[in-house]
Amino acid sequence: MAAKIFIDGEHGTTGLQIRTRMESRRDVEMLSIPHEERRNAAMREDMLNSADIAILCLPDDASREAVAMLSGNNKVRVIDTSTAFRTDPEWAYGFAEMDKAQAERIRSARNVANPGCYPTGAISLIRPLRAAGILPDSYPVTVNAVSGYTGGGKAMIAQMEDTGRYDHIDAPHFLYGLNLKHKHVPEMTTHGLLARAPIFSPSVGRFAQGMLVQVPFYLEDLTGNQTPETIHATLAEFYAGQDIVQVVPLEQSAALPRVNAEELAGQDIMKLYVFGSATHVNLVAQLDNLGKGASGAAVQNMDLMLSA
Repeated sequence: MAAKIFIDGEHGTTGLQIRTRMESRRDVEMLSIPHEERRNAAMREDMLNSADIAILCLPDDASREAVAMLSGNNKVRVIDTSTAFRTDPEWAYGFAEMDKAQAERIRSARNVANPGCYPTGAISLIRPLRAAGILPDSYPVTVNAVSGYTGGGKAMIAQMEDTGRYDHIDAPHFLYGLNLKHKHVPEMTTHGLLARAPIFSPSVGRFAQGMLVQVPFYLEDLTGNQTPETIHATLAEFYAGQDIVQVVPLEQSAALPRVNAEELAGQDIMKLYVFGSATHVNLVAQLDNLGKGASGAAVQNMDLMLSA
């Protein structure tokens, strides 16, 4: 029997991308609320409680409300794409490759918190070094990133694309989160196994989908006699056998004139690069902010849960 899947918020950017990924599948039955009934609370609650897996593509408060609607229903499993539960220890964090046991945690979990796009890139670079004892937990980590504007949802898409709007954004590239209190910092800290919150500087470029996340380090401040080669070897060993997270060989990275933020648009994989010298390294994650960074990750987590 096909598993019943309900996307609560299917008309938003992330929900639409998930829906697109599910169109050709015959192993699931998609439950859906007609667009004109999307504010029908009773229908929404019925759909939530009728699903095998509910995927929440909602703002934080609405996600909490949806979870409350499932109170006492132990049959429905949840994947939440908001930031509401990403540091909650009772929820499995939905980054399957961040730990050798994480895929199994997701597979057996009732509730899964889908990661943010920026944290997926940052954690992918930080956590292997923490796990290997190379990166001190008190290191002053900095994370610099650029995302496609679809990461801001329908509102930002309209601001970037509709030149007639009063709040149209015509900048080719802009920084935001200038108070350094971005909502993704707590999950970077928690799942990056850091004792100090990283300094996170996000930005948006005039392209729809894609992302680059950079985490630089002074090699002399890491544990042991580290080089770009040893850092690369640590990442390669950590992600050995994975097909979604790919560590680019050093010789390929060294031959690149540039790294394109849009290269993986429309794909659900993530590439990791090591650039550097005898004194510094710059670790770079390249992904689609709506792929491995959001909708692609949600479908990956759903598939793990269905395989239980």
